[in-house]
Amino acid sequence: MMTWLATAALAGSLVEIPGGSYAPLYPAVPEQPVTEVAGFRLDDRPITAGEFAGFLAEHTSWDKGSVSPLLADAGYLRHSQTQDQPITNVSWFAARAYCSAQGKRLPSEDEWEYVARASTTQRDASDDPEHLRQLLAWYSSPGSSTLADVGSRPPNIYGIHDMHGLTWEWVEDFNNTLFGTDSREGGDEDELRFCGSGTLSATDVSDYARFMRIAFRSSLRGSYTTSNLGFRCAAGLEDPS
Repeated sequence: MMTWLATAALAGSLVEIPGGSYAPLYPAVPEQPVTEVAGFRLDDRPITAGEFAGFLAEHTSWDKGSVSPLLADAGYLRHSQTQDQPITNVSWFAARAYCSAQGKRLPSEDEWEYVARASTTQRDASDDPEHLRQLLAWYSSPGSSTLADVGSRPPNIYGIHDMHGLTWEWVEDFNNTLFGTDSREGGDEDELRFCGSGTLSATDVSDYARFMRIAFRSSLRGSYTTSNLGFRCAAGLEDPS
């Protein structure tokens, strides 16, 4: 069972994100490279271990010893964490259940990536060399066994913390971007593969950080858990949460 230090858990809040357009790395329709994202709300920080512990107290079927192996692999809730660190080692199913219990949902990949373009001063810093340099530095740094508390870094221009540099995050349609195998190879037709042919079809072959995120998501299945994968929740503008 997870253990917790007696500190107050940081409670996040939903931030309204105005709608707009952005160019996905892999558009659903190649002839329409720009996607419109409707306004929505997003948690201003990842879900903490303390917040998830509160969820477990009320939803015991998601305890480590109770959850079905179809919904979470053997690494589920493997590590103890302090209350203000981001919860990790949670499956997509568990993340969805948590958000649903709060009257929320996981963000879509488009919503997450739309907000992830922002820096501390720009809503779209995807062409800012300094911002891109910082992203590459974060993504290329060796992972730490001790995660920082959520909200330790300055928020982006929307007031959203930790979109980069703390953990990877689940999104609702994490397997939306498929890198298909050559049909002659046989095997599982749904096997996900990040390869050179996928790179060639991207809208921006220089966006290495986004390549890394999509490659990571494409390697996941809903029951998977890792020590550097957490989540945050989202909601529509009209949702009562």
